[in-house]
Amino acid sequence: MQFRRGRRDEPEINLIPLIDVLLVVLIFLMVTTTYARFSELQINLPEAKGDSAKETPVQINVGVDQHGGYAINDVTAGSASVDALVAALQAAAGSEKDPVVVISADAQATHQAVIRVMDAARRAGYPRVTFVTQSSESGE
Repeated sequence: MQFRRGRRDEPEINLIPLIDVLLVVLIFLMVTTTYARFSELQINLPEAKGDSAKETPVQINVGVDQHGGYAINDVTAGSASVDALVAALQAAAGSEKDPVVVISADAQATHQAVIRVMDAARRAGYPRVTFVTQSSESGE
């Protein structure tokens, strides 16, 4: 057996494909960064002149105590029926067509007493009813 002891050719690294790949990546990055500039929209928002704020609606304050007594705008109505409450609400509203009925009920007031006020407001044609509450400082 005869072994060759001559010089071996060292392997060469061909740099041309590596340069081609780097140029393709560079071109890709250049193209994609130019699109980012055009993706922003230039918007001119329209202008509008609005009317001044509407006047606050008339409020009818209805108080309900723990015994079922009513007070409408600080005028005592006693333990009135629904029909009497309707008449009292209409008298308190006067010429106002859409007042807000604000119910301030005692925490110990019965559910039925509050429902009477809500029913009277519905019968009088006042659909806007809200309640007054207070926040609990003890975190309950």
